[in-house]
Amino acid sequence: MRDLNKMRIISGSARGRQLAPFQGKNIRPTPDRVREAIFSILTSKLGSFTELNILELFAGSGAQSLEALSRGAKSAVLIDADEYAIQVMNENIKRCRFESKAKVVKQNVFTALPQLVHSAPFDLILLDPPYNLNLISSTIEKIEHLNLIAENGIICAETSRAETLNDFKTLKLIDERIYGSTKIHFLCLF
Repeated sequence: MRDLNKMRIISGSARGRQLAPFQGKNIRPTPDRVREAIFSILTSKLGSFTELNILELFAGSGAQSLEALSRGAKSAVLIDADEYAIQVMNENIKRCRFESKAKVVKQNVFTALPQLVHSAPFDLILLDPPYNLNLISSTIEKIEHLNLIAENGIICAETSRAETLNDFKTLKLIDERIYGSTKIHFLCLF
């Protein structure tokens, strides 16, 4: 059993709230220290999370979106196809008291994305697909094709250290960081 009782919200209105523990390998959380670094970088690039619309793909525990909501984001859509991940997300949303701000969608990401056009654009898109399955570039290409990212928005994508991104038509890589076996990519529109 993978015990994640130490996962928590780092900052904002839900600071210190413990997230639900879970078991199994279908959810691979971003450790608190890496999430803290990501949100420090995002804060320097976005300025503030106030009133941002968030989209989290391959959401797992939902910790990334919940961190953004805790820091003032207006809303979050969390998508994952795994039933157990959906249960964990819903529990975490309740623990953080963000039921009115977070919408959970149990669906394959590639099926869900076209249905989000009416909710777009998103100011911050977080994605953390299973590592080494060649999902990262195809997901970003779909986001790009559907114009889901806001003009001044950022895509924050997590991959294994070995994975690389394709070149994109309208998106550019603005930063990249490595934390152990994890690589974080930050992209925005040209």
